[in-house]
Amino acid sequence: MVRWMCGIKVKDTVPSRVEKERLGFDDITLLLQQNRLRRYRRVLRKEDNNWVEKCMEYVRSGARSRPKRNWREFVQKDCQGHNLSREDAMEHSRWRKLIKDS
Repeated sequence: MVRWMCGIKVKDTVPSRVEKERLGFDDITLLLQQNRLRRYRRVLRKEDNNWVEKCMEYVRSGARSRPKRNWREFVQKDCQGHNLSREDAMEHSRWRKLIKDS
């Protein structure tokens, strides 16, 4: 779709990332990290979080070809990448700034 928008033919050897940068698209992994971290902040600030804690620790059972990881592991990895702590989550403006600055 990006190539079509830019008028690039299939035969042209222009990398997709170049066209995404030209159009101003953000990287999908960055957007997913930002969304996860926004939700994580909401979870941390929630008063009654019994069911939320259970959901954060949930690991699907059954046969899988790749290692099982839960939501909390993804969030911890994202927090390490952005140098975030639980205390930062209590300050809304600081949290948003730290998430967006990456």
